[in-house]
Amino acid sequence: MLRSGSSQGASWTFEVVIAPEPDLVSRLRRITTTFLLRWSTPSSLADDAVVTVSELVTNGIEHGHGPVVLRARLTDKELLVEVSDESLVPARLRAPTGDEVRGRGLLLVSALAHDWGVRDEGRTTWAAFHVHGNTS
Repeated sequence: MLRSGSSQGASWTFEVVIAPEPDLVSRLRRITTTFLLRWSTPSSLADDAVVTVSELVTNGIEHGHGPVVLRARLTDKELLVEVSDESLVPARLRAPTGDEVRGRGLLLVSALAHDWGVRDEGRTTWAAFHVHGNTS
């Protein structure tokens, strides 16, 4: 299911709900790219957001339960990416050992985003990005 829209002012949103299937991660990257292009998002911000979508959705699929929900909201100041599932176990940043092939997703998100966190009793992981020119 895909929903999008705008509200008063310069705010755009979209939401996609998927079954927790790993093959759908690439589709959500394409959907996100399409919306960010449609919203005239600066390319460097869009690139960081698409990587973040990939990492957060993958975490939701691999470690969550039930459907995975991707939401993005763009205002004149911020791009907010949220991924929710039914798991009550919150995502947590960890330091992988040098020989681990996996486990760096949230480390990457924390490096790309202005801020990130978990809410809704662990069900939602979010990442926020400043829109270029806005650092307040």
